[in-house]
Amino acid sequence: MKPLTIGKHTLTWGERTYVMGILNITPDSFSGDGLLPSPPTPGPSPLSQEQGEGGGESGEGGEGLHHASAFLASGADILDVGGESTRPGSQPVDAEEEMRRVIPVIRAIAAELPDALISIDTCKAAVAEKALKAGASIVNDVWALRADPGLAGVAARHNAPVILMHNRSKPANVEVRERLGSAYLGAEYQNLIEDVKRELMDSVAIACAAGIPDERIILDPGIGFGKTVEQNLELINRLDEIRSLGYPVLLGASRKSFIGYTLDLPTDQRVEGTAAAVAVGILRGADIVRVHDVEFMARVVKMTDAIVRRKT
Repeated sequence: MKPLTIGKHTLTWGERTYVMGILNITPDSFSGDGLLPSPPTPGPSPLSQEQGEGGGESGEGGEGLHHASAFLASGADILDVGGESTRPGSQPVDAEEEMRRVIPVIRAIAAELPDALISIDTCKAAVAEKALKAGASIVNDVWALRADPGLAGVAARHNAPVILMHNRSKPANVEVRERLGSAYLGAEYQNLIEDVKRELMDSVAIACAAGIPDERIILDPGIGFGKTVEQNLELINRLDEIRSLGYPVLLGASRKSFIGYTLDLPTDQRVEGTAAAVAVGILRGADIVRVHDVEFMARVVKMTDAIVRRKT
């Protein structure tokens, strides 16, 4: 696979594993790390105050900028900024509210941390357009270009790489367990791996038709989205079959419910489970790992790379 060049950054696939740090600019993240303190109310969000879309708390992006700086210092290669929770059972937000949340943070990071590589986690074309103009460089879409027909064209016009995530989740199909939180119920698959591969390639076709070149496409098997605990475990263990499609692979397993259900632990006690998933994912070919606990997972990545990607 060709290296991916994004501005001054070059991601060389297979050389090492890249760490993506999660910046949830939401009040309702499933993992409890949302950077908005309470559900949004009408009017400007806490991150925009009187600055409109151009500024955050004191014009500096508030907690988002603080976390971004800490993530980079801890070893993050990419900052993934999102303004709409994908927590099972969460309420959707419109594009305007999503932009109020993320644009000040992206602008602040781009201004204060100019070497940062920023991804916008959205499925909305309008949000992606604004975010790419504000300083983001990558589009991370949990619906793999199938939710908003205009998103592929936005990414193509900006020459932005896209992360296409497999997703069969349905808002109505949510299971809630005390202590462990909520999880999407598994969808019906005739053949888990083959179905995931086929549906990812359907989204690749959408990207290519819009003018996004192959070398700017990254695949994500969608751990936790419309899969059972057993199916999530199988996907991680067979991640090499997703990578065999010829595209770099992102693994997003951090703190997810399949870990909680396997270990019987709430979200704030899933670091070790995440570490195991990250290590096995790298062994099976993951190129990027998307994580909440950047400092700890960067160490796991470095150690696993030292074992798996050892030069002979």
